[in-house]
Amino acid sequence: MILTVFMSTVVSVRVREEVKRILEESGLNVGEEIRRYLEELAWMMKIKRMIEKWDNILRDVRSSEAGFSEESVREDREGH
Repeated sequence: MILTVFMSTVVSVRVREEVKRILEESGLNVGEEIRRYLEELAWMMKIKRMIEKWDNILRDVRSSEAGFSEESVREDREGH
């Protein structure tokens, strides 16, 4: 069994008392909703960084020669 340990930190947010009251009266767990939103936001930022990294890698890749795809498919078909 592999046990993963996640480090955590406390983030404090100040909102108007009325906002918190309305949310809680609506049955929302304010802390859980904020946590979920921040985790989703962090995930999107991580994806954005990965896309930028891939864009930088692909920027250096040359395009295929004209007709390469057709020739490659033809070779595959004839090879079987």
